[in-house]
Amino acid sequence: MQKEYRQKSFQVPPGALSLLLVRHGESEAAVPGRSFPLVDGHGDPALHPKGRQQAEAIADRLEQERLDALYVTTLRRTHQTAAPLAKRIGMQPKVERDLREIFLGDWDGGLYRIKLAEGDPIFHKVFGEQEWGHVPGAETTEDLHTRVKSSILKLAKSHPGQHVAAFVHGGVIGAAMSIATDAAPFAFLGAENGSITHLVVKEDAMIVRGFNDCTHLAGL
Repeated sequence: MQKEYRQKSFQVPPGALSLLLVRHGESEAAVPGRSFPLVDGHGDPALHPKGRQQAEAIADRLEQERLDALYVTTLRRTHQTAAPLAKRIGMQPKVERDLREIFLGDWDGGLYRIKLAEGDPIFHKVFGEQEWGHVPGAETTEDLHTRVKSSILKLAKSHPGQHVAAFVHGGVIGAAMSIATDAAPFAFLGAENGSITHLVVKEDAMIVRGFNDCTHLAGL
């Protein structure tokens, strides 16, 4: 009988971290003249009612994943998004500070949403040059990528061979995907609220297994 060589499915390398980056649910709307509460200078809105629905849908999707750990950031929208899943699986999320959202300086607190919607010229420069640092007082794209990469590699060292979900932010997911693929810094901006991105991380190597998975959000 002739020997056959069949295609094989992907296997997570021994000792690698399987990391789900879950974008928080939709947060409350910005209102002119009223700033979001701030945490270390970062706007800290709560979830919008739709965001709470998205959080439940995430829990429906992930409760059978056999996760080894949950992580959130310093901002409450990630805590609120993780809460339904954490309750169902009986796991307390840990805080990973360096996976917090981009610091947008003078425009944090919700003003950046208004400036973006109004087409402020600075945002044209931000996106044209892929540089967050053009926003007054904001961190640079390089600084964002440095802390995101450091944080993800730290998680990989802490959880070899494990499956972990981290509830994070759109800018962080965009940075992580850029780092993993060596793409342009803003190439992967726009992950949907409640979406799931999957990376496999071993030592300093990152493998992309999925980006912006929204199948669990159908109908919301």
